[in-house]
Amino acid sequence: MAQERTDEELLAAYQQGDPGAFEALLRRHRAPLFTFLLRMLGDRQRAEDLAQETFLRIVKGAPAWERRARFQTWLYTVARNLCIDQSRRDRFRRADSLDAEGPDGEPSMVDSVPGREIDPERGAASARVRPLLQQALLGLPPEQREVFVLREQAGVPFREIAEMVGVNENTVKSRMRYALEGLRKALAAAGVSEEAASDEPVPDARLGRA
Repeated sequence: MAQERTDEELLAAYQQGDPGAFEALLRRHRAPLFTFLLRMLGDRQRAEDLAQETFLRIVKGAPAWERRARFQTWLYTVARNLCIDQSRRDRFRRADSLDAEGPDGEPSMVDSVPGREIDPERGAASARVRPLLQQALLGLPPEQREVFVLREQAGVPFREIAEMVGVNENTVKSRMRYALEGLRKALAAAGVSEEAASDEPVPDARLGRA
Protein backbone atom coordinates (compact mmCIF):
# COMPACT_ATOMS: atom_id res chain seq x y z
CA MET A 1 0.00 0.00 0.00
CA ALA A 2 1.45 3.38 -1.04
CA GLN A 3 2.25 5.80 1.75
CA GLU A 4 -0.08 8.79 1.90
CA ARG A 5 1.57 11.95 0.64
CA THR A 6 2.19 14.79 3.07
CA ASP A 7 0.54 18.17 2.66
CA GLU A 8 3.82 19.60 1.47
CA GLU A 9 4.26 16.87 -1.12
CA LEU A 10 0.73 17.45 -2.39
CA LEU A 11 1.27 21.18 -2.69
CA ALA A 12 4.56 20.62 -4.51
CA ALA A 13 2.73 18.31 -6.92
CA TYR A 14 0.07 20.97 -7.46
CA GLN A 15 2.82 23.47 -8.27
CA GLN A 16 3.99 21.03 -10.94
CA GLY A 17 0.56 20.99 -12.56
CA ASP A 18 -1.31 18.19 -10.77
CA PRO A 19 -4.82 19.53 -9.99
CA GLY A 20 -5.73 16.30 -8.21
CA ALA A 21 -3.11 17.08 -5.57
CA PHE A 22 -4.93 20.24 -4.56
CA GLU A 23 -8.24 18.38 -4.51
CA ALA A 24 -6.64 15.97 -2.03
CA LEU A 25 -5.56 18.90 0.16
CA LEU A 26 -9.07 20.31 -0.01
CA ARG A 27 -10.64 17.02 1.07
CA ARG A 28 -8.14 16.67 3.91
CA HIS A 29 -8.48 20.16 5.37
CA ARG A 30 -11.93 21.45 4.38
CA ALA A 31 -13.86 20.12 7.40
CA PRO A 32 -11.33 21.05 10.12
CA LEU A 33 -10.79 24.48 8.56
CA PHE A 34 -14.53 25.13 8.52
CA THR A 35 -14.79 24.07 12.17
CA PHE A 36 -11.92 26.39 13.09
CA LEU A 37 -13.62 29.33 11.38
CA LEU A 38 -16.99 28.50 12.87
CA ARG A 39 -15.64 28.36 16.38
CA MET A 40 -13.71 31.57 15.89
CA LEU A 41 -16.57 33.58 14.36
CA GLY A 42 -19.71 31.90 15.69
CA ASP A 43 -21.50 32.26 12.37
CA ARG A 44 -21.98 29.43 9.88
CA GLN A 45 -22.36 31.54 6.74
CA ARG A 46 -19.30 33.64 7.50
CA ALA A 47 -17.34 30.46 8.24
CA GLU A 48 -18.36 28.98 4.88
CA ASP A 49 -17.46 32.18 3.05
CA LEU A 50 -14.08 32.49 4.73
CA ALA A 51 -13.25 28.83 4.18
CA GLN A 52 -13.77 29.37 0.46
CA GLU A 53 -11.77 32.59 0.53
CA THR A 54 -8.94 30.86 2.42
CA PHE A 55 -8.58 28.18 -0.23
CA LEU A 56 -8.79 30.77 -3.01
CA ARG A 57 -5.88 32.62 -1.43
CA ILE A 58 -3.95 29.38 -1.10
CA VAL A 59 -4.48 28.72 -4.82
CA LYS A 60 -3.28 32.22 -5.70
CA GLY A 61 -0.25 31.93 -3.45
CA ALA A 62 0.67 28.36 -4.35
CA PRO A 63 3.09 29.24 -7.21
CA ALA A 64 5.28 31.25 -4.80
CA TRP A 65 5.10 28.77 -1.89
CA GLU A 66 8.37 27.38 -0.60
CA ARG A 67 8.90 24.68 2.01
CA ARG A 68 9.86 27.06 4.76
CA ALA A 69 6.78 26.28 6.84
CA ARG A 70 4.22 23.53 7.06
CA PHE A 71 1.26 23.80 4.72
CA GLN A 72 -1.11 23.58 7.69
CA THR A 73 0.56 26.55 9.36
CA TRP A 74 0.22 28.59 6.18
CA LEU A 75 -3.42 27.55 5.79
CA TYR A 76 -4.40 28.58 9.31
CA THR A 77 -2.38 31.78 9.15
CA VAL A 78 -4.41 32.82 6.11
CA ALA A 79 -7.65 31.78 7.84
CA ARG A 80 -6.73 33.61 11.05
CA ASN A 81 -5.97 36.83 9.18
CA LEU A 82 -9.33 36.60 7.39
CA CYS A 83 -11.03 36.09 10.77
CA ILE A 84 -9.37 39.22 12.13
CA ASP A 85 -10.49 41.24 9.11
CA GLN A 86 -14.02 39.86 9.37
CA SER A 87 -14.24 40.63 13.10
CA ARG A 88 -13.15 44.20 12.48
CA ARG A 89 -15.84 44.63 9.83
CA ASP A 90 -18.43 43.10 12.15
CA ARG A 91 -17.57 45.53 14.95
CA PHE A 92 -18.19 48.44 12.63
CA ARG A 93 -21.56 47.04 11.59
CA ARG A 94 -22.84 45.73 14.90
CA ALA A 95 -20.79 45.77 18.06
CA ASP A 96 -22.67 42.94 19.72
CA SER A 97 -22.70 40.53 16.74
CA LEU A 98 -20.53 37.88 18.38
CA ASP A 99 -22.57 37.89 21.58
CA ALA A 100 -26.01 37.59 19.99
CA GLU A 101 -27.90 34.39 20.71
CA GLY A 102 -29.92 32.59 18.07
CA PRO A 103 -33.72 32.42 18.14
CA ASP A 104 -35.30 29.93 20.51
CA GLY A 105 -35.49 26.49 19.00
CA GLU A 106 -32.92 27.20 16.30
CA PRO A 107 -30.58 24.21 15.73
CA SER A 108 -27.08 24.76 17.00
CA MET A 109 -24.69 25.75 14.26
CA VAL A 110 -22.13 23.28 15.59
CA ASP A 111 -24.46 20.28 15.38
CA SER A 112 -23.51 19.64 11.77
CA VAL A 113 -19.82 20.33 12.15
CA PRO A 114 -17.64 17.23 11.78
CA GLY A 115 -15.91 16.41 15.06
CA ARG A 116 -14.32 13.53 16.85
CA GLU A 117 -16.15 10.23 16.82
CA ILE A 118 -18.44 9.90 19.82
CA ASP A 119 -19.92 6.80 21.36
CA PRO A 120 -23.68 6.57 20.57
CA GLU A 121 -24.48 6.45 24.28
CA ARG A 122 -22.73 9.78 24.72
CA GLY A 123 -24.30 11.44 21.70
CA ALA A 124 -27.08 13.19 23.59
CA ALA A 125 -24.71 14.61 26.18
CA SER A 126 -22.32 15.81 23.48
CA ALA A 127 -25.16 17.46 21.56
CA ARG A 128 -25.96 19.45 24.71
CA VAL A 129 -22.35 20.34 25.50
CA ARG A 130 -21.23 21.50 22.06
CA PRO A 131 -23.45 24.59 21.77
CA LEU A 132 -22.54 25.51 25.35
CA LEU A 133 -18.87 25.15 24.48
CA GLN A 134 -19.37 27.33 21.40
CA GLN A 135 -21.05 30.01 23.51
CA ALA A 136 -18.23 29.79 26.06
CA LEU A 137 -15.63 30.10 23.30
CA LEU A 138 -17.25 33.25 21.96
CA GLY A 139 -17.12 34.68 25.48
CA LEU A 140 -13.34 34.39 25.61
CA PRO A 141 -11.03 37.25 24.59
CA PRO A 142 -10.11 36.73 20.91
CA GLU A 143 -6.42 36.11 21.65
CA GLN A 144 -7.34 33.27 24.03
CA ARG A 145 -9.99 31.82 21.72
CA GLU A 146 -7.65 31.63 18.73
CA VAL A 147 -4.94 29.85 20.73
CA PHE A 148 -7.42 27.31 22.09
CA VAL A 149 -8.99 26.61 18.70
CA LEU A 150 -5.69 26.46 16.84
CA ARG A 151 -4.25 24.05 19.39
CA GLU A 152 -7.22 21.81 20.18
CA GLN A 153 -9.17 21.94 16.92
CA ALA A 154 -6.43 22.36 14.32
CA GLY A 155 -3.63 20.64 16.25
CA VAL A 156 -1.10 23.39 15.54
CA PRO A 157 1.96 23.15 17.85
CA PHE A 158 2.45 25.95 20.37
CA ARG A 159 5.71 26.98 18.69
CA GLU A 160 3.95 27.52 15.36
CA ILE A 161 1.03 29.32 17.00
CA ALA A 162 3.55 31.70 18.56
CA GLU A 163 4.98 32.43 15.11
CA MET A 164 1.50 32.93 13.66
CA VAL A 165 0.29 35.40 16.29
CA GLY A 166 3.61 37.17 16.85
CA VAL A 167 4.27 36.42 20.52
CA ASN A 168 6.62 34.06 22.35
CA GLU A 169 5.70 30.46 23.14
CA ASN A 170 5.30 31.07 26.88
CA THR A 171 2.72 33.76 26.15
CA VAL A 172 0.82 31.33 23.93
CA LYS A 173 0.79 28.69 26.69
CA SER A 174 -0.35 31.32 29.21
CA ARG A 175 -3.25 32.28 26.92
CA MET A 176 -4.13 28.61 26.63
CA ARG A 177 -4.29 28.25 30.42
CA TYR A 178 -6.50 31.31 30.74
CA ALA A 179 -8.73 29.99 27.95
CA LEU A 180 -9.11 26.65 29.70
CA GLU A 181 -9.94 28.31 33.00
CA GLY A 182 -12.52 30.53 31.32
CA LEU A 183 -14.12 27.62 29.47
CA ARG A 184 -14.31 25.44 32.56
CA LYS A 185 -15.92 28.23 34.59
CA ALA A 186 -18.42 28.98 31.82
CA LEU A 187 -19.36 25.31 31.40
CA ALA A 188 -19.61 24.80 35.14
CA ALA A 189 -21.93 27.81 35.37
CA ALA A 190 -24.05 26.21 32.64
CA GLY A 191 -24.29 23.01 34.69
CA VAL A 192 -21.85 20.93 32.64
CA SER A 193 -19.70 18.59 34.72
CA GLU A 194 -16.12 17.70 33.76
CA GLU A 195 -17.30 14.16 33.07
CA ALA A 196 -19.90 15.41 30.60
CA ALA A 197 -17.34 17.70 29.02
CA SER A 198 -14.79 14.93 28.62
CA ASP A 199 -15.93 14.27 25.03
CA GLU A 200 -14.93 17.82 24.18
CA PRO A 201 -11.37 19.21 24.19
CA VAL A 202 -11.77 21.32 27.34
CA PRO A 203 -10.53 19.47 30.42
CA ASP A 204 -7.15 18.09 29.37
CA ALA A 205 -5.05 20.55 27.40
CA ARG A 206 -1.59 19.06 27.62
CA LEU A 207 0.41 22.25 27.89
CA GLY A 208 3.67 20.42 27.73
CA ARG A 209 3.12 19.20 24.18
CA ALA A 210 5.26 20.78 21.50
